[in-house]
Amino acid sequence: MSTHHITYFSSPIGIIEITGNEDGIATLYFVDTKKEDVPQVVAPSLKECVYQLDEYFKGIRKEFGLKLNPQGSEFQKKVWNELHTVPFGKTASYLQISKQIGDPNATRAVGNANGSNPISIIVPCHRVIGSNGKLTGYGGGLWRKEWLLNHEKTIVFGKQAELF
Repeated sequence: MSTHHITYFSSPIGIIEITGNEDGIATLYFVDTKKEDVPQVVAPSLKECVYQLDEYFKGIRKEFGLKLNPQGSEFQKKVWNELHTVPFGKTASYLQISKQIGDPNATRAVGNANGSNPISIIVPCHRVIGSNGKLTGYGGGLWRKEWLLNHEKTIVFGKQAELF
């Protein structure tokens, strides 16, 4: 396995740190600052990720076409894969996701796996909300989760659509 490269993307809602290599994107997190000692050589997968994120934030891209390489348990990967079935501009509850993976009693475990998602935005954990329709935890902060959901709703419906 080769070394992970790192790059940054300045989004409308903060700095995003992306890591990965030829095996795919490993992490995508919001960070407060860029690391100063980042090498200038960036894997092509990271360059493509930056390009696709830029399109997403400009409202051009609704789906990502990137090779992903998140590290986690088999259960976590199962949940993360299921998150890709939640359509752009829509939401699902933790209960819905647990039912979709075949275990309606796994709501809490689904929530934990969702919270451990290492590739935010691309693996759309921001689209998962509470069964009561309320926003629940998001590693990048609830305000970012709300922004991302409103961004997607605006693109789908062509106008500002406040969710909450």
